[in-house]
Amino acid sequence: MTIDRRTLLIAGAGAGALGLGGYSLLQGPKTPAPLLPMGMAHAQTAADGAAPEVLDMALGAEDAPVTLYEYASFTCPHCATFHSNVKPRLIEDYIEPGLVRFIYREVYFDRPGLWAGMVARCGGEMRYFGIVDLIYERQRDWVQGSPADMVESLRAIGRTAGLTNDELDACLTDADMARAMLASYEANMEVHPIEGTPAVVINDEVLGNMSYEDLSGLLDAALEEAQADG
Repeated sequence: MTIDRRTLLIAGAGAGALGLGGYSLLQGPKTPAPLLPMGMAHAQTAADGAAPEVLDMALGAEDAPVTLYEYASFTCPHCATFHSNVKPRLIEDYIEPGLVRFIYREVYFDRPGLWAGMVARCGGEMRYFGIVDLIYERQRDWVQGSPADMVESLRAIGRTAGLTNDELDACLTDADMARAMLASYEANMEVHPIEGTPAVVINDEVLGNMSYEDLSGLLDAALEEAQADG
């Protein structure tokens, strides 16, 4: 199959901590680094050479007594289940009442996961979580086929969220942002060394995947502790 310019491929720059026994899940065997568009490895380079800012995407009050991080990969089926079964209840019971600050952090175990993150961030902070929901809702569809098929399916999700083809082209060819996202991911792994996805972190305690009932119990305990300390 001929791969056109929209298909993200690997080009130069490093993604150090992402190797695994000589095989990088993001890079493939013995291939230098990250996942940039074919023929556009230098596209969207910042004029001043500064790396783009990779914002933490969050829901809930900044002064909430408990902070909950979720680490997730867009290609992880268990993460899709968490977003369909657990997150809506978290929003209703803890986030909207101002009890919990929810911070979502992307994990890049594979190339399509990074591409999905680039599309999700293309809509900015206001549209980010709406696009994330679409990516998880349609996960079984867009992870199928060739890399070109996956990218086009992600572009279709972006268009559904109101992004234009030009906007999506700019985001998916932003080499500097791709590098910055990889660097942010690596830095986050130093702070919270998770072993799989989804993983939750409550007030900096790293925990694994769990049911809503179990997570709710831990959040209630954290809230009681915060109240006692307050």
